[in-house]
Amino acid sequence: MQQREEKQLEASVDSLISLVALTKNALQSFIYKLENEYERLTWPNVLDNFGLLSGQLNTINKMLKNEKTPSFRSQVIIPLVLSQKPDDDLTVLTEQRVPVFSHEIVPDYLRTKPDPEVEEQEKQLSTEAARIGPDVAQKQIQALNKMCSNLLEKLNNPRDDRDAESAASRLNKPSFNPGDTNALVAAVAFGKGLSKCRPPGPMAPGHPGQGPMMSGGPTLQQVTIGGGGGQQAGKMPSSIKTNIKSASASMHPYNR
Repeated sequence: MQQREEKQLEASVDSLISLVALTKNALQSFIYKLENEYERLTWPNVLDNFGLLSGQLNTINKMLKNEKTPSFRSQVIIPLVLSQKPDDDLTVLTEQRVPVFSHEIVPDYLRTKPDPEVEEQEKQLSTEAARIGPDVAQKQIQALNKMCSNLLEKLNNPRDDRDAESAASRLNKPSFNPGDTNALVAAVAFGKGLSKCRPPGPMAPGHPGQGPMMSGGPTLQQVTIGGGGGQQAGKMPSSIKTNIKSASASMHPYNR
């Protein structure tokens, strides 16, 4: 009876090793494609690889849950020999991942429980979850479901609707500052905010009351014209007045 159980255990272990090897090869092939053939990799190919890995994992789970498969939980693995020297057979068996079966790596490879730090974190999470009442938990679940529903609604909306909303927001957003615009108009139209300083340069001699003219520019003088035909002295013809106004306008600081 004992020999039969041992043979059945060996056969189950061999079958499990072969299934795990197939899963490992499929996973390595998928990782190689992601790292080296990502430019030619399409989404249907990615889904096919995920489907293959999922099917192989399901096969392993079915084998472990089968009634004919002995319970591996009842089997105990005890390290009989620990050595600091490299083991060639172990290196080949583990594909050069474990060259030495020493005291340092045995606790990690033969561990049946999580690390103490992980166990402590799990205890803290379980304690915090137990403190939350049913009403609070239900409210949190409803809030999370509402957020997920809003996110799915936004993702399912057509792209044209999102583009229209973004275009409308850009149109409604002002592209100027009204205060700066009013200040600029006031400065150009009324000279508000402009400094009233005299430009540097010597004044024209004999004209102390002359306004702020640019140095070297033409000056205006009173013209006395003597003429006949009853024309009064000092009265300028209309053509001369027009020329003087044009010259004055061209020399105005805002027209330069």
